[in-house]
Amino acid sequence: MYKRILLKLSGEALAGDNKSGLDPEVITSLCNQIKKVHEKNIQIGIVIGAGNIWRGRYAPDMDRVRRDSMGMIATVINAMAIKDCLEKLGVPSVVQTALEMPKVAEFYITENAKKYLEEGKVVIFAGGTGNPYFSTDTAAALRAAEIEADVILVAKTTDGIYSADPKLDENATKYDEISYLDILTKELKVMDLPAISLCMENSIPLSVFSIYEDENIVKAAMGENLGTIVK
Repeated sequence: MYKRILLKLSGEALAGDNKSGLDPEVITSLCNQIKKVHEKNIQIGIVIGAGNIWRGRYAPDMDRVRRDSMGMIATVINAMAIKDCLEKLGVPSVVQTALEMPKVAEFYITENAKKYLEEGKVVIFAGGTGNPYFSTDTAAALRAAEIEADVILVAKTTDGIYSADPKLDENATKYDEISYLDILTKELKVMDLPAISLCMENSIPLSVFSIYEDENIVKAAMGENLGTIVK
């Protein structure tokens, strides 16, 4: 069982079958799992993507800095939805954002984040890294390094890491364990390459598993290998 985890959730996961927007039932299901992890006295940080609201590829002709900024703002919406649900379930939580939005959320400061975690609060990191050209994958790796997380739990729509996209290639092979270097050299689609490099430099293991199986977040937080371990 880990002492401190960083949970990386995709924005699409919050949309459920709708593929966009927010599905209250899905969010409640995810937050119930987070609550169970919290009840085991595991410290939890969360980074959420924004693919359910906005992706840069939706507007390829738009200025890159502007469209990335829109994505960072969208992550704040998702973070607020998670916070609202957690607090209704009795789980204390704080949203910290890399963008200055004082009327909405607290500005991210590493020392404050660690203090909240030690106090038993779930800390939801929004706004990505606060800089364009970096994804929420890289934000997850960066926040995990800063708060000294034991592991990054990567909840995905597939049940682990494969040699190719299993939805497109029926011969794709699943890895039970793989190294950071193999992911980089094979250019496997797990997290973006800057995020993998950052995890490798800071020796942060990844646990990659399916978000769709019941209780998988709880099991992964307890140390079970449900999909693929990267170390």
